[in-house]
Amino acid sequence: MEDMTIAEKVSYIRGLAEGMKLNTETAEGKILAAIIDVLGDIAINIEDIDSDLADVSDVVTDLEESVMDLEDEVYGEDEYDRGYVDDDDEDDLYEITCPTCNNTITADFDVIADGKLECPNCGSTIEFELDDIEDE
Repeated sequence: MEDMTIAEKVSYIRGLAEGMKLNTETAEGKILAAIIDVLGDIAINIEDIDSDLADVSDVVTDLEESVMDLEDEVYGEDEYDRGYVDDDDEDDLYEITCPTCNNTITADFDVIADGKLECPNCGSTIEFELDDIEDE
């Protein structure tokens, strides 16, 4: 009985009641018959909900795929999504510590070549010379 659906279980209970020749003329028989009918209605509603949920799940999966395709189209495919990282990009990044707030800022060589940088944390201007950059 564990592998049965709810509708099948309700049908089984209905069959038991009919097999026992449930007297629907008594108060108890009327209540049991009404409970079995309600269980049948609930089983039908649950099957409908399960079916609708499966449809919604399929639509959500399709939407997720469409959004991912759209993101790739708009923003370009991310290198990390393709499974590799271009080491040349990492070589051009430098970490700078703001002397005012000790915030660590990552900047590429073009920003550093300007000779100054505004700290996004505290707003103070950090000035430096290219000679200050240490080679790794």
